[in-house]
Amino acid sequence: MRHLAYYLSLLALSVSAVLPIAGSSHAATTLTAYRDEAELATALDRWRTAAQLRQQARARNEAGMAQSLAAPAPAAAAMPNKAGADRAAEASDSITNQQTAGVDEGGIVKRAGDHLIILRRGRLFTVRVGGDQLQPVSQLDAYAPGSDPRGAWYDELLVSGSTVVVVGYSYARGGTEIGLFELADNGSLAYRATYHLRSFDYYSARNYASRLVGQKLVFYSPTVLQPWGPPWAQMMPALRRWSGQSVPSDFDRILPATRVFRTDDDFEPGQPLALHSVTSCDLGAAPLRCDSSAVLGPVGRVFYVSSGSVYVWTAQNPRRGSAADRDPANAPQSAVFRLPLDGSAPSGLKTAGVPTDQMSFLEDAQGHLNVLLREQGSGEGMFGASSSRGRTALLRVPLAAFGDGRSAASREHYRRLPGPDLPGLQNRFVGDWLLWGAGDSAWALRYAQPGDAVALEPQHAVERIEALGDHALLVGNSGADLHFSAVRLPAVRWRREARMDARMEARIQGHHVQTGSRQGETRSHGFFYRATGADEGLLGLPVVSSESTRRTAYPARAEPSAAVVVLRQRGLSFTALGDLAAQAGPRVDDGCKASCTDWYGNARPIFLGDRVVALMGYELVEGRLQGQGRSEQIVERRRVSFSPRAKVHLQMRPTPFD
Repeated sequence: MRHLAYYLSLLALSVSAVLPIAGSSHAATTLTAYRDEAELATALDRWRTAAQLRQQARARNEAGMAQSLAAPAPAAAAMPNKAGADRAAEASDSITNQQTAGVDEGGIVKRAGDHLIILRRGRLFTVRVGGDQLQPVSQLDAYAPGSDPRGAWYDELLVSGSTVVVVGYSYARGGTEIGLFELADNGSLAYRATYHLRSFDYYSARNYASRLVGQKLVFYSPTVLQPWGPPWAQMMPALRRWSGQSVPSDFDRILPATRVFRTDDDFEPGQPLALHSVTSCDLGAAPLRCDSSAVLGPVGRVFYVSSGSVYVWTAQNPRRGSAADRDPANAPQSAVFRLPLDGSAPSGLKTAGVPTDQMSFLEDAQGHLNVLLREQGSGEGMFGASSSRGRTALLRVPLAAFGDGRSAASREHYRRLPGPDLPGLQNRFVGDWLLWGAGDSAWALRYAQPGDAVALEPQHAVERIEALGDHALLVGNSGADLHFSAVRLPAVRWRREARMDARMEARIQGHHVQTGSRQGETRSHGFFYRATGADEGLLGLPVVSSESTRRTAYPARAEPSAAVVVLRQRGLSFTALGDLAAQAGPRVDDGCKASCTDWYGNARPIFLGDRVVALMGYELVEGRLQGQGRSEQIVERRRVSFSPRAKVHLQMRPTPFD
């Protein structure tokens, strides 16, 4: 048990509580790696044996019979299926709504010079936009020529120079698929190579598996180890180049035992473990060269990528009906790990609570990690981010506090915050501020300064929080109407007596209502804002009719976005410019063979200098701004379809609800 008294004291937030900090005098500054294969094998075999013994004893007690440890137990036999179901539940010219400057995120559309590159339904498309054009150029399968794409999902797209990277997951081939393509000056695409990275499914309804930092391609992927599952050595991260006839023995392991790190905590028997792996690949190397590091810990996870590190927050997922599931006070502690992108050894820190998603994190310029936490959560795997709940707190801890994982964050690093005990929390760091909300309530806080959080009271649901330059935007429905509320975030200034000027409080200023609408995309990439001057800019967001669609637990299965609405803000006052609408008609007959559900969405606002373009399915619609001031509006200039137009074959990604 890991410092349960500390966890309880955090939940109570009693000022008089005394904090025991485990190992605070320990001198080590990084986590300890396993010395060799034998030491790792011993640790995992001990955990597996203890789990099997515990399960067999539980089965004997439930049956009321004295059986030998070797006897089969029905309850033990049922565990792998349940565990599998639980696991499944888990630049200036950039056109991507990125969380961190300089860290590009895998998306469905990217700009490369004079061309847009679009990934959709298992194919790559290029469209020339240079020279005031909007002209489809080429299309190519997003997988290796001659390969069978069934059971594969091609989800994320990145571009580095002339190298186009497609990131997918293949259930048939057992891991993350990395496709490399060459983009020519004329916009044509050529297949180069495919690599497979042995891993578990990386899918998250909010986060993205891949990042691009310079020429370094970065992946986070979990590998779940079950006491009753396959031998761990068969599941370690490994890489192979696809030759068309690959077999499991073709994999070359890229995670040695000496790059698997740990803390001083014992593994909980009966609970699955995860290798939380960070893999970096050099896109400048031929053939592709990748290296992995991993931390061994509980399966619940949320990860965030800064410009220099990957942070992985781990927590045990309470079993349904367990004491931890019924009462948050019985939940185990969590931990956060920092894995530097330069390959140096990770460090860690014991913590309490769980972040909702990657937007809960910020590594700031003052050398601190800031994380918005809730009492309970299952991490962000699959649709897990929507289930975080409980009270809210901010952890602000110096990076220097990270060490060998034995120490815990001190009480002064935590700050209790207001917040409803509701799922579906939205949060975002914008400049000097942290904003969060759920239901129809929202707050703003200067995260690095003393003082109370400011209640914003938007009078509508908080379903999206975004940056508007130095300020912020809250988006959500009230009834059938979609509301946009601009939040003024003053720069930090303090009087000598350390009392905040009332005029310096965050406040809602501008407001716009899009009648009869709701968001057509829930992912962060569905929104984009482009500054056009000091305290002014354009924003775009896909919308659908509130009447023609209904809410669903599967946003990718909803109807395609009907339009991209475009607003201008000046001084945080909105002018509705109109929208760019998709062409009505039956679904395109496209001969889809793989990745036939738009799990990452199918609509994006795209700002190309002064041009405004909307991607909706297989259409690109360009608008032209005309008029001035309140009379300014956007009108359709032209549209183009890049559809392959063939027969459609639908495919569904397995989910815990199928």
